[in-house]
Amino acid sequence: MRVTIGQINTTNGDYEGNTERILRVVEGAKRDDADLVVLPEVAVQGYTSLDWFLDKDVRAKALEPLEKIKAAAGGLTVVVGTVRPNDETNGRRLFNSAAVIRDGEIIGFADKTLLPEYDVFDDPRYFEPARERHLFELENGRLGVAVCEDFWNDKTFWRERLYAHDPAQELIEMGASVLVSINASPFGKGKQHERCRMVRHRAKANNLPVVFVNLVGGNDGVIFDGASLVVNRRGETILQAPAFEEFVGTVDLECRECDTTCLAGDDIETVRRALVLGIRDYAHKNKFKQAILGLSGGIDSALVAALACEALGAENVLGVMMPSPFSSGGSITDSESLARNTGMRVELHPIVSAFDALTNELNLKRPTRGGESLAVENLQSRLRGNILMTLSNATGRLLLSTGNKSELALGYCTLYGDTNGGLAVIGDVLKTEVYALCRHINRDAEIIPETIINKRPSAELAPDQFDDQSLPPYDVLDPILEAYFERKASPDEIIAQGHDVELVYRILNQVEAPANEFKRRQLPPTLIISRHAIGIGRRRPVTHAYKRTPSVI
Repeated sequence: MRVTIGQINTTNGDYEGNTERILRVVEGAKRDDADLVVLPEVAVQGYTSLDWFLDKDVRAKALEPLEKIKAAAGGLTVVVGTVRPNDETNGRRLFNSAAVIRDGEIIGFADKTLLPEYDVFDDPRYFEPARERHLFELENGRLGVAVCEDFWNDKTFWRERLYAHDPAQELIEMGASVLVSINASPFGKGKQHERCRMVRHRAKANNLPVVFVNLVGGNDGVIFDGASLVVNRRGETILQAPAFEEFVGTVDLECRECDTTCLAGDDIETVRRALVLGIRDYAHKNKFKQAILGLSGGIDSALVAALACEALGAENVLGVMMPSPFSSGGSITDSESLARNTGMRVELHPIVSAFDALTNELNLKRPTRGGESLAVENLQSRLRGNILMTLSNATGRLLLSTGNKSELALGYCTLYGDTNGGLAVIGDVLKTEVYALCRHINRDAEIIPETIINKRPSAELAPDQFDDQSLPPYDVLDPILEAYFERKASPDEIIAQGHDVELVYRILNQVEAPANEFKRRQLPPTLIISRHAIGIGRRRPVTHAYKRTPSVI
């Protein structure tokens, strides 16, 4: 059996555009004399369409785009992700399905059984679980189709499972000779290798080929990385799609030649590529051709600028330098060096006059070394936010926010100031990862000036102000945040790794403080690169009196 996989980049609600992408894959399959074509989960409507799935007109029109696909599918079997109406009076009004089309007719649907509701997923809000499983008889085999999560519950691979049963294994036991898995599996650090091992394990353990097709592209903060693969019955990868780009490829399932295509690997390079894709798709899918950001001379804005230049082209990125009375000389000279290295344009708009006018009008004292001056410090950030938003409105540029995860987690940011923007590019990137990304970007040539990388981090909102006067050193802070956010570790588990008891509880309580949660609620969409990000997958109340305290024995 010859199989074509279509790793496509869909846009939520773009039925016409998504269908055109599907049709191009079908035409490519015909040219390659394929028997079977496989496309990702909810490829027709866009997987992250969220509450659009609750609208009656969206449900009513769900299957209309399949008519064009049916007309183009003569001589082929096409498996494509779609939603479809639930005609029963009870239950959710839609199924998350794979439509199986053969010779221009829909021969059936494989509905999703396991509906995830963790992190960015909320399937039970929209979808009814499958009522049954069945195989599809083809001329050259019996096809089992699993929709995303239905493939991810192999008890022989996972030490811990979220569900009691395994729909994919049930299909195998029913006699499937080929197993297809259509997916919308978001990017996360370490996930590409994990997926690959899971697919190869399932194929080898059950002696049958597996076709695993994943969505690619950014939709709001969620980034799908693709990296689809086809594995033969011996557990060997015979077709490996690249990550972070669209791909159409065809392979014979009995192929014995391994595909040696090398993925970027689950390292800092995958994070860089994910962020670049996230910026590009968020901008282009929301009709922005150009971007703007504030350049402070610090490492965070330098990283966002470099990523934006790669994503959109340096000629489409504008950096704005807005020195205050407390800005160092390097805030300008380092930003200008960055602009020369990247080719981006910069503008200078000092805030000194506006700052003096407002502090005088409000009878505020300038901050002094060691003094209490939070309102005046925040005023500087809000003046900059005002300038950036005004320029964004005037020029139609997308404003990129530059705050990192370490600072956002602890509320070390200014509401309506540096949190302004249309997209939070590094809101899920820890400060130590910011440094790693900058050094990686400079691996062949200096793009981000070394003076920026080597300087002591500072918001420069008061005389002689540095981050480590308000925050623990980042190499101490970030391992605690990583354990808490990404591994959901308890305070005792974090302390057991060798961290100071008092520091752990202070950090975690600062993360959960109502004022800091209030700030995070108002952040722009955040590009997600970890398993548990600051963004749509994190749900905490603003109003609470919850406080973590050490156990008393």
